[in-house]
Amino acid sequence: MGDIVLETERLILRAISEGDAALQDRVLNTPAVMEHLGGVKQLHEIEAKHAKGMALYAQYGFSFLMMIEKTTGDLVGHAGIKQVDHPAAPNQGDHEVGWLIREDRWRRGYAHEAMVAVIDWAFGRIGAPHVVALTSLRNIGSWKLMEKLGMERRQDLDFTDPAFGPSDNPAIQYALTRETWKSRP
Repeated sequence: MGDIVLETERLILRAISEGDAALQDRVLNTPAVMEHLGGVKQLHEIEAKHAKGMALYAQYGFSFLMMIEKTTGDLVGHAGIKQVDHPAAPNQGDHEVGWLIREDRWRRGYAHEAMVAVIDWAFGRIGAPHVVALTSLRNIGSWKLMEKLGMERRQDLDFTDPAFGPSDNPAIQYALTRETWKSRP
């Protein structure tokens, strides 16, 4: 099991470890959860993302994390920080935050709870000057959470992702500065 990186009232966020790709495939890789992320992935694609995440964590001390529900020990999601690395994105290397939650745990506030901790981590221990989050206009729940977190829409950072269909293009971005985050009520 990976190192515990963050803890909230209801969640443990731990580093990815070997074998987590199969768990993520089983629990999070569903048509509903992956609808705005290019659809259900093959196990080898999840394994590649996990390998990349583990390397990022080893090198820089951040990556996406496995989100574990304290009361059950169940995997309920995936959240964390990576670097913007899409070739079409105009802001390569920015700190990107993101999340996904398993369908049977939607609307319980887990994404918000996890992202408050992730953004604190980004601006605290990681020292990011700002963070961005990516989604599509169609993914209303995602950008509504970004707005709830104090993020602002950045149309100048939009780009077309050829891996996604027309309904999920362009990829849109929201951004948040450290100053804005620290001045929130």
